Amino acid sequence: MTIAQIALPVAAWQLFDYWVPNGLAIAAGDIVRVRLGTRRHHGVVVALDATSSFLDRLQPIEALAGMPCVPADVMELASFTGAYYHAAPGMAHALATPPGTRARRRAEVQADVEPARAAPYALNDAQAAAADAINASARTFAPMLLHGVTGSGKTDVYLAAAAHAIRGGGQVLVLVPEINLTPQLEARVQSALPGVQTATLHSGLAAGVRRANWDRAASGDAQIVLATRLGVFVPLPQLALVVVDEEHDDSYKQQDGVRYHARDLAVWRARQRGVPVVLGSATPSLETWAHAKAGRYRTIALAARADARARLPEIRFAPARGKDTRDGLSPILRDAIARRIAVNEQVLLFINRRGYAPSLKCAACAWESQCPRCAARLVLHRQPDRLRCHHCGHESRPPRACPSCGNVDLLPVGSGTQRLEETLRAAFPAARIARVDRDTTRTRGAFAAVRRQVEAHELDILVGTQMLAKGHDFPRLTLVGVLGADNALYSADFRATERLAGLLMQAAGRAGRAERPGTVVVQTDFPDHPVYRALAAHDYARLADELLAERKSAQLPPAVHVALLVAEAHARADVDRFLDHAVDIARGLVRDVADVDVFGPLPPALPRRAGFERGQVLVQSAHRASLQAFLARFREALARHASTRVRYALDVDPATF
Repeated sequence: MTIAQIALPVAAWQLFDYWVPNGLAIAAGDIVRVRLGTRRHHGVVVALDATSSFLDRLQPIEALAGMPCVPADVMELASFTGAYYHAAPGMAHALATPPGTRARRRAEVQADVEPARAAPYALNDAQAAAADAINASARTFAPMLLHGVTGSGKTDVYLAAAAHAIRGGGQVLVLVPEINLTPQLEARVQSALPGVQTATLHSGLAAGVRRANWDRAASGDAQIVLATRLGVFVPLPQLALVVVDEEHDDSYKQQDGVRYHARDLAVWRARQRGVPVVLGSATPSLETWAHAKAGRYRTIALAARADARARLPEIRFAPARGKDTRDGLSPILRDAIARRIAVNEQVLLFINRRGYAPSLKCAACAWESQCPRCAARLVLHRQPDRLRCHHCGHESRPPRACPSCGNVDLLPVGSGTQRLEETLRAAFPAARIARVDRDTTRTRGAFAAVRRQVEAHELDILVGTQMLAKGHDFPRLTLVGVLGADNALYSADFRATERLAGLLMQAAGRAGRAERPGTVVVQTDFPDHPVYRALAAHDYARLADELLAERKSAQLPPAVHVALLVAEAHARADVDRFLDHAVDIARGLVRDVADVDVFGPLPPALPRRAGFERGQVLVQSAHRASLQAFLARFREALARHASTRVRYALDVDPATF
């Protein structure tokens, strides 16, 4: 009898044994249909064996699922992901399985099978040198940081390196942080590399199209695969180059389920396949910056904008709460907007808060709109009037009077994108204005429509959140205004300064990318803060070095390696009891594993979310191997003491804590 060990997409730590019926040919990587309890699942065969500890209770595999098998290298990647991030094997291997359960539907994708031929296009000297450096590392593992200022033409370098890889018969994986960046990148590829077969993979695609594109990548037909973070698991038999665009972006970190980081897995996969990997950013993450400073990654610099006519924008500061500031707009920013509109140039106003106002307060007492399910304020939205929680989705009508004292004078406090849009329409009634945030781009094609309007010069002012701060190239956009940036300076998040610097420099980089000079106006009460000084000098490198020194002094990542035990339950007492016991277990294990420290229980930034009380324990070590050895034993001990009333997970290399 042959026994198959199968990973099922359930939160169980063990693999499941099933016997293989006679006549059914099964191999590792096959997707099979099996029964678990009263339910049927699709699972992936991890290994075959001749025996099992549960022979008398085994069920048979019902059938092959009729889906492509997962290749050996992707199986190895899934196994590594489960082991490193301490996730259930079934959940880790589920990341590598084909999307959907139906057979291919090639008819949904136009499959042009012309041979690839790269159209020539001009690179400047710095871009050509960067592309040559990448090409020189073909067929060898070579991690590289492509550190280029905004507008320096990093995408052109990616495409030149991709063309070289494709000419050699290879495939290229390009990861982008957000769905909205894929259409313009796909258009760039088609323009620069006509005839090259491209496949796009992200959650916004229809199921059939997504599956067909996955099949084209897995078969080798697609020569360039553009994907968001899950694309790191796509089978690519001829993989020759990996690119991670905007590698600093938090979107590459999965925040639930298997909490992997796609950037780090992309580097691991490139090493596994022996190919170069390019991490591109104008504002690299401190983790990548530290690797580059230590010589583990090669740094390739693009110090000037690709368009010889373009210059980095002038940075100006305006008081956020000056006496002449009206409706959140300073006189300096208001005048700058008016001047740009008068000469038919475009303006981007960036405020990283959607909705009308972050809070609704009573003018007579201490009442403030609070989410009943989260430790967070309800955000006021207009059209329709709603109070919404941006964490759990709770929604209610704004009260007509204060629920606490009955006062009818309720005040919207602060500004969001909706309120800023309203202010601009009143101040510039003839201007053509569009708001771009999660509320306005929910429908398919909404963001693409705005892009087309910008390119056709049918819009004068864009108001938006961080969706507009990265990767977009609008030649007529000459003014960027930043509101509310100081809010990040009050954050308790140890990454807040790094994130603010990246966001500001990315947003500023939208201005003056062609022959028209650009200006950035930042409203702040702290113009001498190191982040703003670095922005004014266009010197991210110096700020990154300073932040690395701070992190080392404070013993924070990337100077140390960190994992979180996160737990939640409906009752606070259950969370506290579980975490207290977890700390006792951890401190007992620390005696046998050197160089590991345990802190907690600690409150998270949001101690209650969606009706669940939350808590965490932090574990850190100066050595990754020590932390991993500890976590393996810690995970096993936690499993023996798990409570059905508490949900918990390990988060390795967390984005925040």
